[in-house]
Amino acid sequence: MTDAVIFVVFPLCLAIAAFSDLFTMTIPNRVSAILLAAFVIVAPLAGLGLAEIAMHLAAGLLVFSVCFAFFALNVMGGGDAKLLTASAVWFGMTFSLVEYLVYVSVFGGVLTLAILALRAHTDAIMASGLRLPDHLLSAKKVPYGVAIGLAAFAAYPSSPLMLAALSG
Repeated sequence: MTDAVIFVVFPLCLAIAAFSDLFTMTIPNRVSAILLAAFVIVAPLAGLGLAEIAMHLAAGLLVFSVCFAFFALNVMGGGDAKLLTASAVWFGMTFSLVEYLVYVSVFGGVLTLAILALRAHTDAIMASGLRLPDHLLSAKKVPYGVAIGLAAFAAYPSSPLMLAALSG
């Protein structure tokens, strides 16, 4: 049962967040809440000790601190900050967290360039009849939850919980 939660909850929550952000430019708060609650429940069942769980929560707190600063500077949206914080807890203070954050940066940069290119050709896209959500062509924001979701899928196999589930 624990392995099933590890294999399903994290990827499902990140996929929901990515699609929601892509189509509505919002990430539901319940996705981040489910991620955090599921970690707290599954971590001891997966064999993580109290010190390891504390380090995972510390990783979330560190990521939250940086995200809060970015949010205060209007560089990052609140939903993105909450999602990144809740997902960082699943990686802990390990190299997999660094890997995850690097992937977020790379995929975020590629996504931003793709959105800017899309917006530069708005007239041609509208004339072609291609149906895209209006906010992708007109909003000043980027659905960064998509990059967070892609990064999570790329880095999750090396996370401590996934490795524990695969070895057990």
